Amino acid sequence: MKNMEINTTLVNSYFELFRRLSSRGKEELISKLTKSMKFEKSEQSESFFSTFGAFQDEKSADEIIRDIKESRTFIRNTAEL
Repeated sequence: MKNMEINTTLVNSYFELFRRLSSRGKEELISKLTKSMKFEKSEQSESFFSTFGAFQDEKSADEIIRDIKESRTFIRNTAEL
C-alpha cells in the first residue's frame, strides 16, 4: 500500500471509532488535535537533536580513560569442585 492509502485507511478507522462519541467528546477531541498541530515540526526536530552532543568535562581524554579503568571492579565467583 502507498503512504496515502495507509493514511486514508487509518483516518477512516479512527473516524468510525470516534463517530460514536458525544458532541462534547468530539469537541474535546477536536480541541486536543488542534493543540497538537500547533507544535511545529521544527520544534520537534530541535528538541530531538538537542539531546545529542559531545561529552564535556574539564579532564583530558587520558584522565577520563584512566578514571574509568581505575573504577572497574571484577568479582569472580568460582565454584569449588
